[in-house]
Amino acid sequence: MKQEQLLEKLRHASERVPLLFEKLYGVEEAGQGCRRYLGLAENFPFDNEVKKDDADLRLFTAAGRTELGGNHTDHNYGKVLAASVQLDQAAVAAKRADGKVFFRSTGFPDVTVDLSNLEPDEREYGTTEALIRGIAAELHKRGIVLGGISVNADSAIFAGSGLSSSAAVEVLFGRIFDNLYGGGNRTALEIAQIGQKAENVFFGKPCGLMDQTACASGGAVAIDFADVEKPLVKRVNVDLDAAGYTLCVVNTRGSHADLTPDYAAIPAEMKAVAAFFGKKVLRECDEESVESRAAEIRRTCGDRALLRALHFFDENQRVDAMLAALEKLDAASGHSSRREAIIEYLGLINDSGHSSWELLQNVYSTQNVREQGASLGLVLTRDFLRAETTAPGACRIHGGGFAGTIAAYLPLNTLQNYRKIMDAVFGADSVIPLRIRPTGAEELTV
Repeated sequence: MKQEQLLEKLRHASERVPLLFEKLYGVEEAGQGCRRYLGLAENFPFDNEVKKDDADLRLFTAAGRTELGGNHTDHNYGKVLAASVQLDQAAVAAKRADGKVFFRSTGFPDVTVDLSNLEPDEREYGTTEALIRGIAAELHKRGIVLGGISVNADSAIFAGSGLSSSAAVEVLFGRIFDNLYGGGNRTALEIAQIGQKAENVFFGKPCGLMDQTACASGGAVAIDFADVEKPLVKRVNVDLDAAGYTLCVVNTRGSHADLTPDYAAIPAEMKAVAAFFGKKVLRECDEESVESRAAEIRRTCGDRALLRALHFFDENQRVDAMLAALEKLDAASGHSSRREAIIEYLGLINDSGHSSWELLQNVYSTQNVREQGASLGLVLTRDFLRAETTAPGACRIHGGGFAGTIAAYLPLNTLQNYRKIMDAVFGADSVIPLRIRPTGAEELTV
């Protein structure tokens, strides 16, 4: 709709806060979320290619994601649990006439991409330009006749959060391109697959598909990547509040700069073990064979590769157990059965955390052993849970690891004390409670 019409609707919405924004951001943050879109629409970057009086402005969101289970299993065709969260990319978009993408995001330099060139360029590795060009290239291959777009966005996904800011950008642009030029009929899974291709080929990062799928899908999902072209995605009801818990991430303020080699080494080493058996990925192997030939694998692939392979098998089994515990929690009708289910789930989270630290070894980077904020955060959280709570809790590395954030499951009545302890070490507002939201990457109608 035209800018003035959209502004009127958003101003009215900011006064009465419709259910749409409550679903996205929760009751307490709904008004602020609506005002974000109002600000983006008010300050939309009109130019000669997007004229103020003619442009059709449209609203989009793409969720950040939290990983519930399956740390570094997706790239070897494993199983994961993940969920969309309220921290998101909010955007106002419009078509432009010159075949270019203009992307403005609050706090970042403007980005311009000429869509006449849809080839990967190593000089763009690691940049937003690469992601946008890659998304456009994949959609072009799938038959969309693309045109230019202008996008004014704001990200609530803080850098280094492990909440997948890059995947959110990918699925945001996938959804915008598809809705503006492709009919808007592509599924969340296809939008996610397009994002993964862009990140692998154009951005230069060998990621799996979990982040994009969770950012695009909405809600909590269990994903089995055994058939990576057609992964099985199952919706999961997760209501931690009803069980008396909150899920937080703790920003330990670690830098993710120059960590691509650390991330890339994990799938490469796992696949090296698979190659030892003549296979492509570990999902095609079995744990018994790996353990029976451990001595040979050590000599051929190294100890760390073997440990990471063992993590893969253990974590894959844990995801099944986590899913069963969450389904038991969802079906529980009484306090006793809810408590039994949440204790089972939290125990599996702790087991996953130990495995990531000891076997996967992605809690800190050996490139910079002086910086181990995530390790410190985990130790402090475990100490807090032992000393301050009578109910069980859990913690583990969050996302890709090596720096940035940890995840903590806390009894609701302990959150404020936990904040004080973590803020004293990592700085103000280091603890961010997460809310699983039903919306992934979608166009919004007000």
